[in-house]
Amino acid sequence: MGKAMFCMWCGDDVPAKRWALGYQTCLFCGEEAARIERQSWCVTQQYQKGAYQLVTRESAAEVLRGSNQKAVRV
Repeated sequence: MGKAMFCMWCGDDVPAKRWALGYQTCLFCGEEAARIERQSWCVTQQYQKGAYQLVTRESAAEVLRGSNQKAVRV
């Protein structure tokens, strides 16, 4: 038998296939973790015809400051 696979948050069983993919949380806790993670980022289009860019809390100030096309560059 292999190692017991239990959720690192709640202790519930984690399916073997899910564990093999590298997830160490049950489906319920994994969904909760994903929901929390999604609250900390957004995706924005930096310029009118540019590619989409991931903006996190840490990078928001610099990215948004740099996206102002009319700002004076020093």
